[in-house]
Amino acid sequence: MSSTSLNKKQCELTWDRLPAEIRLLIFKALMQDGCTLARLATVSREWQTELERYNFARIKLTPSRLVDFSWMVHRNRALVSYIWFCLELDNYDCTKCAPTTNSFSITDTDHCPITTAFQILFSVLSTWDLNGDLILDISIYSPSDSEHWFKYLTFMPDTLGGGGGIEQMILDKASHDPQHGWVAGFRHSAPSLTAIRKVFHGVMEEGPFDSEQSEYQWWDQLPSVPAVTSLLLRQQNRRRWKPDSLAHMFARFPRLQEVHYEPWREWDALQRDTDRRYRYLFESIRRFNNNLKRLVVFENFNQQYPTVMQRFQFGEDVYQCDSIRNPAPAVSRMIALASLKLEHLAASFIVDASHFFEIEPSWEWPNLISLVLTSKVLTPDDNPIDIGAMLQAAAAAAMKMPQLETMEIWNGRKGLAALFKYQAFRDIQEARITWRGTWKLTIEPSIIQAWEAVVHRHDGWRFNLVEERLDEAAIKSHGDAIHDLMLSSEVIRPVSLQQIQIEQKALEGVKTV
Repeated sequence: MSSTSLNKKQCELTWDRLPAEIRLLIFKALMQDGCTLARLATVSREWQTELERYNFARIKLTPSRLVDFSWMVHRNRALVSYIWFCLELDNYDCTKCAPTTNSFSITDTDHCPITTAFQILFSVLSTWDLNGDLILDISIYSPSDSEHWFKYLTFMPDTLGGGGGIEQMILDKASHDPQHGWVAGFRHSAPSLTAIRKVFHGVMEEGPFDSEQSEYQWWDQLPSVPAVTSLLLRQQNRRRWKPDSLAHMFARFPRLQEVHYEPWREWDALQRDTDRRYRYLFESIRRFNNNLKRLVVFENFNQQYPTVMQRFQFGEDVYQCDSIRNPAPAVSRMIALASLKLEHLAASFIVDASHFFEIEPSWEWPNLISLVLTSKVLTPDDNPIDIGAMLQAAAAAAMKMPQLETMEIWNGRKGLAALFKYQAFRDIQEARITWRGTWKLTIEPSIIQAWEAVVHRHDGWRFNLVEERLDEAAIKSHGDAIHDLMLSSEVIRPVSLQQIQIEQKALEGVKTV
């Protein structure tokens, strides 16, 4: 026996004798080290098995790898639980980062049409066995988006990274670039309207279809993909999907159980048209996604963008942009209807709880366990009568939710954070109302009585009221509000919240005038 073979055999014997807990710690250390793990699979059969389980669990997929994707995962596709589908658009230079014309087209990526990329992806995934759960995370962006005006943008998979390292990377990029408004690490001037429109342009808005109807027909002819059970469309995608298109996309996932949708609000007069399209999307979800259990919708925003949009005129168009989003009652109502079969719903800023709780007598939520909504009336300047009416309507709705464990109604922006929370603790037979905010809410006896009626459905339960005050100076954005309010239910993906807070820190030195 050669010395090489002998050493390898001794190494395997030594590895096998290690306790399972120690071996697991070694694997975790290797996986967190950032080194290339593929060559370590040759150490032993166990190493190969464990490392393949790690390597194939989460896959980043780009259009250039689509052709070989089926071959690459053929033997290990049962191990795949998460696919980050990255449609990286073409790079662009300074002549196109704030174009003077409507040259925003994003039809192609890596010289591969978006339609071709989706056709191949759906064709491959349509053949997968229905083993376990599969998360599909779709991102559409250009690497150049973070090289010009928006240096704080990050494009990451759905995992939390090291916040400090990311912030340092942004600071390095933004150290000094006066051409794009960055001076000595701070954004000295705001981007133009056209620069904002560039990164918020619509997906497939300028092709390849002759009409919206032909686009919808194209989605409808894609293969059905039963393997996908969760879909992520995160806020790092500033490129806009038409809600109508998403309705047709979602219909191709018959086993869809969970959706996390984080669109951005509109910055001009298009909001009314987008709200109309939202109604179509949530009506479609209600009718066709019958297996859906969890729906999380977070309409993101940046409080500085409306100021920019109000200052600019583009051609003959004068843009009007409300500083605070006014949710459309019809959208809130449609999301309420879509939630009747759900177990978990979180809808932030796209709805208002005051509209959501305008319910019909026949509505019931037999399976709903948690509900999270925002309401713009939760401000210290609003009429206390309106706040009380909304919270009493919430209690009336809770009476129709027999499985309800948590209801949270909140609001947040710079200098403002507010949360009204109802919790039912079945194990200790206690219900609790919590008010947490940057201002004190006087909870009137009528509100207490309405929620006591909810608690009295459970004989012998205790009822407690907790009030906590937050420092408004610490709330720099809605991201800080989410963090400090300590919401029980997830309203946004953790990595998205991290990105919002990083963006706000990068913009704290901005000058907009």
